[in-house]
Amino acid sequence: MKDITLKIVGKQQFEDVEEDSMEFITEGQLYERNGSIYIVYDETKVSGMEGCKTTIKLQDQSVKMRRIGKLGFNTELYFETGKRFNSYYETPYGPMGIEVFTNYVKNNFDPDTCKGTIDVQYHISMDGIAEGRNKLTIDVM
Repeated sequence: MKDITLKIVGKQQFEDVEEDSMEFITEGQLYERNGSIYIVYDETKVSGMEGCKTTIKLQDQSVKMRRIGKLGFNTELYFETGKRFNSYYETPYGPMGIEVFTNYVKNNFDPDTCKGTIDVQYHISMDGIAEGRNKLTIDVM
């Protein structure tokens, strides 16, 4: 495992609501297994999910994100350009169905230097209650 620094920027835009943005820098670990790159980090207060561990699996132009936490924030999301993915988002208030449609995934991570950027833009629908556009940028430094 290699120690890394991550800069994570997330933007959300829900209908009739001003865009929400979050940015933080955190430490994490990176390793390779069976041809995939894994990035692991602990969530912080800034993300609102302190106590959770996030694992990101990079494969070519797809990204799988799994978040597990003692507070009940458990979910798994899959992003691949043009693909739709259904999952459940476990919250302290109970599970919520979510659907993600990925507009694009751009993976510029270089395994030789262990540096790069992963950009994901997607639409999300949460149990038909809220729909929005999200953008996630992860810089591995």
